[in-house]
Amino acid sequence: MPSNFKLSCVLFDLDGTLVDTAPDLFACLNESLQYHGFSVVSEVQLKSFISYGAVVLVEESLKHKASAKEKALVVETLLSIYQNNIVRYSVFFDGMLDVLDTIERRGLKWGIVTNKRQRFTNPLIAALNLTGRVACVVSGDTTANPKPHVDPMLEACKQAQVLAHECVYIGDAIHDIKAGRNAQMKTLVALYGYLSDKDKPEEWGADGLISSPQQLSIWITSKLCH
Repeated sequence: MPSNFKLSCVLFDLDGTLVDTAPDLFACLNESLQYHGFSVVSEVQLKSFISYGAVVLVEESLKHKASAKEKALVVETLLSIYQNNIVRYSVFFDGMLDVLDTIERRGLKWGIVTNKRQRFTNPLIAALNLTGRVACVVSGDTTANPKPHVDPMLEACKQAQVLAHECVYIGDAIHDIKAGRNAQMKTLVALYGYLSDKDKPEEWGADGLISSPQQLSIWITSKLCH
């Protein structure tokens, strides 16, 4: 890390990084599977697919058990149920609210860059009482291209009125790290998120690996006090 690095803004992926949304997503997924006559699935086995969206989550849930048309219907039902039950079980990861307090106390901005659609992102942020605190919110359909494209990252900088090279982006998937790197941001992998046993985050090219939100606070402090 160059000694002249200036940290102005901390950007978060949403699902699996800022908020543990898996319990709600899987509750709605299993409701939709049962509605269409399919067996429920295990959160443990499929959690790592959350970062890739509802279509992939349903595909991995059903594989060869359903036709493309049936899978599309399950996705449609899932999204409908989820939109009306977006924060029944979702919670901040342990220690994350303290991290946000630390960021704000130190005079830094923070924001969210997610591939989640706006119809889900905005109600979730509102339900978690973050709307008035966040400097930027970029969803998967805010820009023409979602992560790992650079567009969402640059849009976040525009909204927050910061420079990309003064940002750090934290995410739990390889496309998060690619997106941050494409924008010349510092990047951190949230190891506490929705990674699979097959993931090799140490090979993603991130600037660091954090196993808890508390480690993020330590990282931030180290960059401000070098």
